[in-house]
Amino acid sequence: MERARLTRFSSPGELQAHAARLAARPRTPHVFYLCAGTGCRAAGALEVAAAMREEIAAKKLEKTVTLTCTGCQGFCERGPLCVHHPSGTFAQLLTPGDVKDLLAAPGEVVERLLYADPRTGKKVVREQDIPFYANQTRSVFGLNGRIDPFSIDDYIAAGGYRALVRSLGMAPGEVVAEVTKANLRGRGGGGFPAGVKWETARTAPSPDGVRYVVCNADEGDPGAFMDRSVMEGNPHRVLEGMIIGARAIGAQDAYVFIRNEYPLALETLARALEDARACGLLGDDILGSGFDLRVHVNRGGGAFVCGEETGLIASLEGQVGEPRAKFIYPAVRGLRGRPTCINNVETWANVPLVLDGGAAAFTSVGTPGSAGTKIFSLVGKVHDTGLVEVPMGIALRELVFTIGGGILGGREFKAVQTGGPSGGAIPASLLDTPVDFDELTRIGSMMGSGGLIVMDEETCMVDVARYFTSFLVDESCGKCASCREGLKQMSWILTDVCEGRGTMEQLDALRRLSSMIRTASLCALGRTAPNPVLSTMAHFADEYREHIAGRTCRALVCKPLLHYEIDDERCTACRACARECPSKAVAGEKKQVHRIDDGLCTRCGVCFDVCAYGAVTVGSGGYARRCPQTKTNLKPVKK
Repeated sequence: MERARLTRFSSPGELQAHAARLAARPRTPHVFYLCAGTGCRAAGALEVAAAMREEIAAKKLEKTVTLTCTGCQGFCERGPLCVHHPSGTFAQLLTPGDVKDLLAAPGEVVERLLYADPRTGKKVVREQDIPFYANQTRSVFGLNGRIDPFSIDDYIAAGGYRALVRSLGMAPGEVVAEVTKANLRGRGGGGFPAGVKWETARTAPSPDGVRYVVCNADEGDPGAFMDRSVMEGNPHRVLEGMIIGARAIGAQDAYVFIRNEYPLALETLARALEDARACGLLGDDILGSGFDLRVHVNRGGGAFVCGEETGLIASLEGQVGEPRAKFIYPAVRGLRGRPTCINNVETWANVPLVLDGGAAAFTSVGTPGSAGTKIFSLVGKVHDTGLVEVPMGIALRELVFTIGGGILGGREFKAVQTGGPSGGAIPASLLDTPVDFDELTRIGSMMGSGGLIVMDEETCMVDVARYFTSFLVDESCGKCASCREGLKQMSWILTDVCEGRGTMEQLDALRRLSSMIRTASLCALGRTAPNPVLSTMAHFADEYREHIAGRTCRALVCKPLLHYEIDDERCTACRACARECPSKAVAGEKKQVHRIDDGLCTRCGVCFDVCAYGAVTVGSGGYARRCPQTKTNLKPVKK
């Protein structure tokens, strides 16, 4: 389909007049906002969209029904999903086969497509009444489910670029002062005040007057996808923030450093840049202000360490992505030796909120030390997973149990890992901790980019520390011997503990290595890498002792410490376990109770998975778990 020609604006007044015309556009009585973010696409959202378009055309509903494919709407657990407006009716887990019922009477409830509250079983009709959404404050993320990310007009109609117009009427120093007054702290993990960084970059000497702004979209934490989803669903908000920031510090070139593994985000960003240039919002003489800005896109190669700003700068310059010591900050001398202001996607997306509503409105949300909201990816052993945006200062308990719906399968909460692989594990005793930059640091974790991984009683905390340390070993650039060699040593020790070879002396070695790595590493990856180990040793010391002294894993995760047995009373000699066992460790003829040879058993768990009679038990020390029983027609067999 041929794209409509875009209007080029020569002044703020022309943009405002266009926004007023767009706001007055007639709308169809029914609008379906279908999530077409990466998660929902993987679950079949594009096929649902195609079926909806076909049904609309077949029933000649074009004058009454509109379909808008949006970016990620956050509730990834329930995708593909859509919301009907104006009723707010929420439909989930859609398939193309559901489309006829959905469009038979637009806006009417289709019972089987409703969300059911996991705590009460009650069906919920409207999106705003679902606890997952009702307990959020969607300031940055709100437009994701209400606009087409490929339409600049949709963004303008929703108030987009209004903050840019306001900023053009202010002196650059006044813009910086407003951001400083709002106490906008960097959402990339460090929480450094954006206004201070902007002022430093604005006033730092430059040999030729050149300054740069950079958007760090190199999101690499396991389980984190906040920046990707913001860029996929609302790229113009990020661009607007960058334009405001570039003018404020005097930059005429900007860079977006984005992971090449984010194809949809790259696609929406490319369209946004093209349309912004066509509308006179990028390029020369933006809105007749005399301000010029060029935005360039650089694709990252997947190196986790390039999320660190000096490593990112090295990569932009065509060098190996390695950090450097920050005795001179990038805001003073960064890209190509010029003052460079680097903020992440979410930070830039907050800037229009500050300039549009004012600093006072921005600081009215959150805590005195951490203003505004924060987007988290809530994943793991929690009932409702996805992206959530909440005020700074919210308790972890509310995130996990109110918004997330509690732990899957009614199991016990054990810990939540905040801040990605370099964050800390927070136990149940600290669930009432407010989530902000300072409080999380105080208890040995950190905000990080916003990943929240929820763990239940079937999670081994020693194995968690081993996993994250192993991840950081692979992602360390290797420049610092402390990080390169120290993390390897920690990984080897943790592997010994998980495999039953650990000693109590090795726990002291882990503490000494942690101190050395924190002290002697250049970048944040190394300085924070010991967090998973230190936090799990502090809060789950008994699990480390059990692994070492008793060769026991209470969560039944560490394979070398497990033992599989077959219950004589439950075994029906169906031979399912014997057929599937890859190591031929199960012995037993037809109508005879089977046995597992512990010497041949590789602890793969296949026998546990395939037994339908609840006969297989996995144990470690005094802890054991029986496989689920799905059949009850037990037959007596010879023992």
